[in-house]
Amino acid sequence: MQVTVEDERGNRVDDGPWQLDLTITPVADGEHWVRLRVVYTGIEPIDARLRVEVPLPGGSGHPHWLIPGLFYGDNRDPACARLYPRFAPGGLDAEKLVADRWAFRADRAATPVVFGWDQSGGVALETDATTSLGLTGLGFGESEDGRRIWVSFPYREEPFSYVGEPRGVAPLSAVHRWQPGESHELRLGLWQLPADTDSYAPVLSHLRSRERSARPPVEPWVDVPTAAELTAYGLWRWHYRTDPAVLTETALFDRELAGDFAGTPGQGDRLAMHVAWVSGIPYAQALLRHGRRTGNQQYVDAGIAVIDHITGELTLAGTFWGVWYAERGWTQSWTPVPRGLHARTLAEATLFTVRALAAEPVEHPRWRAAALANLDFAVGVQDASGNLGSLYHADTGEVLSRLGAAGLTWVTALAEAYELFGDERYLDAARRGAAYYAADVRNGTLCGAPEDVDLAPTSEDGYAAVMAYVALHRVDPVARWVELARSAADWMLTFRYSYDVSFAPETILGAYGFRSRGADQASPSNQHLHNYGLICTRELAELSTLTGDPSYAVSAAEHLRCFRQFVARRDGDFNARRGMVTERYYQTECFGPPGAVLTLSHSWCIGVLLLACEDALTVAELQSVQW
Repeated sequence: MQVTVEDERGNRVDDGPWQLDLTITPVADGEHWVRLRVVYTGIEPIDARLRVEVPLPGGSGHPHWLIPGLFYGDNRDPACARLYPRFAPGGLDAEKLVADRWAFRADRAATPVVFGWDQSGGVALETDATTSLGLTGLGFGESEDGRRIWVSFPYREEPFSYVGEPRGVAPLSAVHRWQPGESHELRLGLWQLPADTDSYAPVLSHLRSRERSARPPVEPWVDVPTAAELTAYGLWRWHYRTDPAVLTETALFDRELAGDFAGTPGQGDRLAMHVAWVSGIPYAQALLRHGRRTGNQQYVDAGIAVIDHITGELTLAGTFWGVWYAERGWTQSWTPVPRGLHARTLAEATLFTVRALAAEPVEHPRWRAAALANLDFAVGVQDASGNLGSLYHADTGEVLSRLGAAGLTWVTALAEAYELFGDERYLDAARRGAAYYAADVRNGTLCGAPEDVDLAPTSEDGYAAVMAYVALHRVDPVARWVELARSAADWMLTFRYSYDVSFAPETILGAYGFRSRGADQASPSNQHLHNYGLICTRELAELSTLTGDPSYAVSAAEHLRCFRQFVARRDGDFNARRGMVTERYYQTECFGPPGAVLTLSHSWCIGVLLLACEDALTVAELQSVQW
């Protein structure tokens, strides 16, 4: 371990008036406690930064990096069309966001720890996201001097910064102004790890447990029944439209700009509806469930009408469409490929149609026919290896791509369809699909679930995998599926914030006291907090029962507690309208300033919260969880 002092530009200061005392104490299982005491003995104030480096063990082969929620391996497949930071030995290209070293401010990370592995083993270095010296930095890289990971106090991003643009920008950085005689003591954790890159899981589990012990849980604004009531109202009031029946994808907080008032043109509501994912059947089914439970016929009618609309018109290939637009009706998914339909979106729409059929007290022949058509399509396109495809042609049904793991959601739909319909073909296809995608789970290479980030790793890939393997285990209870569900959940939880980001009190998140513990980073490409993990609330709790490990249910509860913050309790609450929920909570410098929120309500954000609340209130197995 090496400690150096840097100037504002990141240049090393080899000597000077500094006293550096480093103490490393072994604990157990490769863990060490590190205490660094620094005293500035100069006679004039100085701007400086500290850097603590650890080399990798020194084995050959390609290195593997991990910063939870932020960087996974090389972080981007060369074939990925979306540009965001990627590691490549010897690389340095700001326009393509490629480099052989990367350093980031700690609030971009779900847990402030950096891992590095080579063929000989691995190391990890963690500390607090914010110390007495300011916001911490996390970095790694490869050079002629070898491979290393580091932590800096305060941060300096390098070689450039990613702020949401498809190119690198001038690196963000901070320094601390040291006064004569000033001293600081810093705490770090150092781990020596085996070469197995899955060895991150116990480290993160330990760090999450430590944070839970040190700080009280998030206090949500509303209890679960109230959150269900508010979100059902918000989905129906602000997103439901008739003729045709749709759940519009976004609704502006500012209803004048949305065109609600006489004489004002509509400028902001997105009058479109995906069949699933960011709108559509999952959230119509949530509204229907809530309406049935509470006796609200308006909600029941709205949910049925939306599902009727979506199931009433299929493609020539026999699948759901991708998106409905007010100006042109049904068309393809969000892909530049003409007539392309995205596997995860179709599979999720099918899954929630199956769930709606299973729960409804009345028959819906149109829903049944649409679900069976989509399920039969999935069985038909599955190849001999078990791959279910990721992109299809709307007219011919041709599989246009089999890259990534977008097809994994079909496993969930097929497993639950087998449970409902009893068709052995569905169970067989689910088993073969689960076996095919198992390598992506074990290798931590899941990617491609959202339509808009191509072959990038995302938290949504983790949700899809957990749902798939837990659902398959319900109908095929073998140990292999539980182990894969556990691996998927461990990877998924790397995106979940284990600590509370510090927000300036002048920002809306700071003023309202928003706590980020339990929130998820959307992806390394979309660095903002979101709540889509609520979609697998039930499955995480089930996984705790299956494994005897309560931490998965605890994490599910933390996610639900986190996002029962910022549900608008009344018109004007955080400038929104009653029942609205935003998509983006900006915790770092990406797309928006830290402490801000996106001033749009999203139907999926309301919908997944409503789904989780309905599960918490009605699913018998979840009643023992402290929501």
